Amino acid sequence: MTIRNWFKFFLNALLIGGGITGLVGLIVRWNDMYSGFIQAGEYGEFIAAFLWMVFLGFTMSVVAQMGFFAYLTVHQFGVNIFRSLTLWNWVQMLIIAVVLFDLVFFRFNIVEADGGRTALYLTLLFFLIAVPALTAWLKVKMTGKKHVLISSLFFMIVITTLEWLPALMVRSGNIDQWVTILLFPLLAVNMYQLLVLPKYNAKSEEDIKKRQERREARKRAEGASGNPKQKKKRTAQ
Repeated sequence: MTIRNWFKFFLNALLIGGGITGLVGLIVRWNDMYSGFIQAGEYGEFIAAFLWMVFLGFTMSVVAQMGFFAYLTVHQFGVNIFRSLTLWNWVQMLIIAVVLFDLVFFRFNIVEADGGRTALYLTLLFFLIAVPALTAWLKVKMTGKKHVLISSLFFMIVITTLEWLPALMVRSGNIDQWVTILLFPLLAVNMYQLLVLPKYNAKSEEDIKKRQERREARKRAEGASGNPKQKKKRTAQ
């Protein structure tokens, strides 16, 4: 990928992360924070809190991008180690099952007596499965390759969970709110990266090809016109 296309890719992912986090944060923390600023007429505080949430989304976007490029390396290692894409897909499916089991029974820490908290985490689990399923389906339709289904699910579920894990490990404060807020930018940015990266790779290849054609055309033009220094030398003789 060329530097220019990578920068566009990075900037768009950054904006998606910031925008989603700002919007979700506005919804989740409206009652306990944003509405208080509006009622008190503290519009500056409202804007500052919203911008801070957007900046947090930028940070999550960078984390997601690091996770994505790390996964590309891991995926290549997996294919090389198991020497079979089919076997590597079975391993990925096993890891997906283990991660989901760990989330439900250990990380979510669902208390049966707290119906509201249980409903919240079941909803988050639904999004953690539904968004990857949609992304994987779109990826298969875009590429026409059925074998990318498992890899897409693995990236969207396992890698997103690893990026989400620091929030899940906290046990104090408004943890449920932050767990909710931080999931959605990770899902959105990872979905964007998985579906859009081939477009930027193709554009980079096209740009490199055009650059090479311009260089060759320039060389042909210089060859046709002759070397100016050689012309001067011949005239002097």
